[in-house]
Formats: sequence, structure tokens, C-alpha cells
Amino acid sequence: MASNSCSGVPKWERKTRWFLCIFGLFLSFYALHVEISRERDPEYRAMCDLGDSVSCSKVFTSRWGRGFGLVQFFFAKDSVLNQPNSLLGIIFYTLQLALGQSVSSRAAFLLVLASWVSMAGSLYLAGVLAFILGDFCVVCVSTYVVNFLLLFTNLKRRTGLEAVKTKTG
Repeated sequence: MASNSCSGVPKWERKTRWFLCIFGLFLSFYALHVEISRERDPEYRAMCDLGDSVSCSKVFTSRWGRGFGLVQFFFAKDSVLNQPNSLLGIIFYTLQLALGQSVSSRAAFLLVLASWVSMAGSLYLAGVLAFILGDFCVVCVSTYVVNFLLLFTNLKRRTGLEAVKTKTG
């Protein structure tokens, strides 16, 4: 596998990160748009609402669409801490882009850690989607795939950086 000569970061990693994060941001902003539109107009029909059991707006406006459905157990439902999951996605993908600009081992560690947290959240929400809501959300499943691919990308980056560190020191 080719990597940048001195950094250890795979050559494909930068473009892949940009693509995944921009796509993740697009999905997150779209999800936020759908949720806000649906709150303003309960009759709003999103492009991702393809049927009764294939409805992203149903998922986004469910209790699990904010704070993973868990924050409301600790804070009021309308608390500033109970934000839409899409807003958390916007923060996550922005941080992935920003941290991805550094080739430090600390940044690589934080990228991997954040990716594992996002995977845990993705698995949890996929379970809620399948077993509690009984719905299929195209936007949600797309973000799960993006999160998995970012985890893979971040693991490859960290492995490459560690290999260079081992060779040089």
C-alpha cells in the first residue's frame, strides 16, 4: 500500500476523508432540514420518505432522533443538551475533517476514538431502526456506512503513522 513518503499516511486517505466527511455533512444537513421542515409542517414529505416503512422523517422526528433517545432520561426533553442527532453528525464530520489535517499520532488516536464512538452510536441506532421503529431510513443507513468507512480510514492512518514512528524511533 502506498503512503506519503515521510508521513506514513496512505496516499488515498486524504481524498477519501474529504469525500466521506463532505458526504456525511450533506446527509447530516439534509436530516436536520427534514426534521426542521417536519416540525414546521407535519404534512411535509421528504424525498427520503418512500413509504410507510421507508421513512426518514418518521425516524428523525422520533424520540431517538434527538440525543440518541437517551438524553431525555437525564435532562428535559427540550433541554439544550437534547440536540438532533443530525447536529451531532455535523459536529462529528467537521471534527473528522479538522483533525484529519494533522499527521500527529495524538490526532490519529482521537480520530480512531471518535470513529469507534460513532460506530457504537451507529450500531445502537441501527438496532433502534430495525427492532423498535421497524423502519428503513436511507439517510440513516448511509451515515452508518460513512461512519464505518471513516473508521477503516482512520485505522489505516493510525497504522501507517505507527509504522513510520517504529521505523524512525
